[in-house]
Amino acid sequence: MSDTFLVTGATQGIGLATARILMADGHTVIGIARNPKPEFRGPFFSADLLDRQLTAAALEQVTAAYRIDGIVNCAGLNIPEGLEEVDLDHLQQVFEVNVRATVQCTQAVLPGMIERGYGRIVNLSSRGALGRPKRTSYGAAKAGVIGMTRTWALELAEKGITANVVSPGPTETEMFRRNNLTGPEAAANHRRFLADVPIGRFGTPDEIAFVIQFFLDRRASFVTGQVLQVCGGSSVGPMPL
Repeated sequence: MSDTFLVTGATQGIGLATARILMADGHTVIGIARNPKPEFRGPFFSADLLDRQLTAAALEQVTAAYRIDGIVNCAGLNIPEGLEEVDLDHLQQVFEVNVRATVQCTQAVLPGMIERGYGRIVNLSSRGALGRPKRTSYGAAKAGVIGMTRTWALELAEKGITANVVSPGPTETEMFRRNNLTGPEAAANHRRFLADVPIGRFGTPDEIAFVIQFFLDRRASFVTGQVLQVCGGSSVGPMPL
């Protein structure tokens, strides 16, 4: 059966990989991101998720034109800073994209899901939610994503809507390379991140997208409120949330 999914951050990294795997299965994928890119071939709506008014305008267009069966809140923002360096404006920006936009986008498509008695919500957290240096803002935001998703699972279970979290470990995305694998500390960061991954390599966006696809599948109807760490084993040591 063909479904229609809304994917934020759909033009790069995990969002683009998710769009591709869903389209390959015959689904319709609606993309939201700041700028269109030729790699994303589905219907596209431009919005900077840092701006709640622009986000609201794009969501209004999406919900007027499409019946959304599931949403993947994939867009993210990470500004690495040690505690003593945390800029409160940066902290706010990280929460705006990772938390507020996730709530706002989900709220926009939720009424249709409730009306039809069916829906899928998949939110992206991060291995960083379990603790990692220079992740005060990002770790707090992604831990918040886990908490609110588990809450949504309880609120929406009787309405036929599931809510789950995919929590990637170090994954070869544009954001990961930009934040960790550039500059004078790139080589040291590369070794440090790999040392935490028992499998001994970084993940790929396609590997994360495969797990997102599972949670979106209509056959995954008895799975809700779960957090799946897709991290090469890097979450085994820390206490899971």
